[in-house]
Amino acid sequence: MKLDMHCHVKEGSVDSRVSLDEYITKLKAHGFDGMLITDHDTYKGYRYWKNEMKGKVYEDFVVLKGIEYDTCDAGHIICIMPEGVKMRLLEMPVAMLIDFVHRHGGILGPAHPCGEKYMSFTNTKRYYRSPEIIKRFDFIEAFNACEPEASNEGARKLAQKYKKPGIGGSDSHKLNCVSMGYTILPERVTCETELIALIRKKVPIEAGGKLYDKTTKDRIGKASKLLAYSFWFYNKGGELLKRRKRRKKGKIENPMDPIDPIEIQYLKEHNS
Repeated sequence: MKLDMHCHVKEGSVDSRVSLDEYITKLKAHGFDGMLITDHDTYKGYRYWKNEMKGKVYEDFVVLKGIEYDTCDAGHIICIMPEGVKMRLLEMPVAMLIDFVHRHGGILGPAHPCGEKYMSFTNTKRYYRSPEIIKRFDFIEAFNACEPEASNEGARKLAQKYKKPGIGGSDSHKLNCVSMGYTILPERVTCETELIALIRKKVPIEAGGKLYDKTTKDRIGKASKLLAYSFWFYNKGGELLKRRKRRKKGKIENPMDPIDPIEIQYLKEHNS
């Protein structure tokens, strides 16, 4: 089964120019059987599929729910939760995120782990301080069409070193990049639970594709570092402004189990 496991659609990601309908049409034309929607910190794109398209069009195409989660200390992490379970707390530290996802039956792994500073796991302070935390991930994005060859090579080596399944995706925000990254599963899945179970079994998975050379980073060269720093300031500034409101909302929507010592430990670290 051929999937694109890193997809941004304009119904969910403000920086995407590709509608879900356009995305599916092009993927089908290139022999794909499904996609994992991984919008930034939101399920809006998947909700659009569920409410407006599912059961009405593309019934032979599988659309799965994921999210590209923005941690406060370890860059972008792709999370896949079982049906009916969603991520609502934002900017969690990665250790707390791992506990949250695993407790609720999900899986997760770093997106473009060897890419830009602040946005990619191996270029964050968390990795420098405790690199072995990578052992707690369930998979690694081993191919990203919008990353340079060196970044993807580093990701592949990480997956091999830690014996993690490697997934692939286009990370597309523009139509001409759609279908350039893929994951091939050894058997068909129809829902998130089946995908989670398959990855947990560490079955052979093929990840690959073609590099997209028209990203903003490629066009502006060294100035791309300015984008990375801008992301960091945006992320930290937004995190500070919204922290109180988010914590209050999070306690209502995702109450912590007071008898779980692991959760309490990470909460104390984050609040200190």
